This record gives sequence, structure tokens and C-alpha cells, in this order.
Amino acid sequence: MSRMQKSEPRVSEGGLEDNVVKIYRCAKVVRGGRRFSFSALVVVGDRQGRVGVGYGKAREVPSAVEKGKKTATRAMLKVGLVRGTIPHQTIGRYGASKVVMIPASKGTGIIAGGSVRAVLELAGVKDVLTKSYGSNNPKNLVRATFLALRDMFDRDEIARLRGVSLSSA
Repeated sequence: MSRMQKSEPRVSEGGLEDNVVKIYRCAKVVRGGRRFSFSALVVVGDRQGRVGVGYGKAREVPSAVEKGKKTATRAMLKVGLVRGTIPHQTIGRYGASKVVMIPASKGTGIIAGGSVRAVLELAGVKDVLTKSYGSNNPKNLVRATFLALRDMFDRDEIARLRGVSLSSA
């Protein structure tokens, strides 16, 4: 198994896809030997602007993935996309990780590392530039990306907050 596990998104019920970003193994030493437990970092999304992140722990890998998927489905949020990209530049911070996301023109693609890419792909973002600073821990990067998407504003929300009306230009 490679250091950074790459898995393809799987389609599950309700049109949601899930992607296992990373599996962690923990060993507890007991009298009879070692007892292993597993944790799974899972991203769930519909590629239409909804995405969620979950973390599940269990004695077996499939159970951990299932728990992570369940947590991610409960924690889903709506992302306001503009023509396949994000509406404005945003920065997400979590722990020692920082992720900067910049809107990109059509055809650029997702310029991002594996952990950040998993979240953006399942959110439905097609064109974006990203740069991560600080820790490259997948847990922190996924969470920072998720928080950056959560904190974005869309045009209507900005207009409402400012008390102005926007004409479509």
C-alpha cells in the first residue's frame, strides 16, 4: 500500500459519491499481542455543489469507512459555485494547515493535491487553483478545504448584506 492511498469515488444511494481519502491504523498492545483499530477519512458529495467530510473509527476497515460516510452525509453543506469555479478567493485554516483557493478560468481544471482535490471534485468544482501551506496532514487539509468552502459568499448573499440590488452584467 502506498503512503497516500488513492481511491476512486464510489456512487452510493441518493446520487452521492464517496471517496476514502486516507485509512489510519492504530495498534494497542495487549497481553495477547497487538489489537488493531482503523480510522477512515471520508469525503461525500454529489458533484452538484453539496459536500461533506467525515471521520469514522472501528475495529475493521469497512466499518470505519461506513461510519465515516455516515458522519460525512450528516455534515454536508451547500457550496455556491459560479460557472464551475468558486465565487471568490478564500483561505481555509485548520490546525497547522492553511489552504488558499483562487477561482480559475474555464478549462484550467483542479490544480490541487490529493486531499484538497478529493473535497473539491466531490463538491462539483471544475476549475480552481489551490496552494496549501503548513502541515500536509490529510485530516487538516481536508478540514481546512471544507471550512474554506463553508465560509464563501455568493453574489445574492453579498447584495443582501450590503443592502443593494445587483443587475446581471
